Amino acid sequence: MSTFLGPIRQLGYVVDDIEAGMNYWSETMGVGPWFYNPAVPIRDYTFDGQRYDVTNSVALANSGEMQVELIQTRSDTPSMYRDFKERGLRGLQHVAFWTRDYDRDLKMMLDRGFTPKMSGYVGKNGRFVYFAEEHHPGTCIELSEVMGPKGRMFDLIRDAAKNWNGSDPVRPFPDLSGD
Repeated sequence: MSTFLGPIRQLGYVVDDIEAGMNYWSETMGVGPWFYNPAVPIRDYTFDGQRYDVTNSVALANSGEMQVELIQTRSDTPSMYRDFKERGLRGLQHVAFWTRDYDRDLKMMLDRGFTPKMSGYVGKNGRFVYFAEEHHPGTCIELSEVMGPKGRMFDLIRDAAKNWNGSDPVRPFPDLSGD
């Protein structure tokens, strides 16, 4: 386990074709079921301090305690995902630490010299921030708040994977608008 922010809880992969990615991970790697949202509702999205409307497709599944995220950008909106792809890269783009004390952990990251690059929120108590790669070139760090609807969704995804038998490999995201 990391002594930094606890264990790494998520591996985020940028892909060109999210449907093919879910198929590969479920059929070849045995990871699933996948919870898929073709247009994740990100609020207050910023990149390099500028606000944008962004459209990304996301699929989430667990392998044990580790969550795997597949991300496909659906627009040319400035983002770390777009920049990753423009450098000719595909695959592991970020590692995420999960927190229930976002403000404290964000302050700790800032105090250690990390620079916020991309941020927003998904559902109530679902803030996130990606940090510039100055401390870890090639793969960035995300700090993700996991409380409220987003936290419950992550629990549901982990629990669904525990005894998954390969059936119903792609499922819709649960509603994150509650609470």
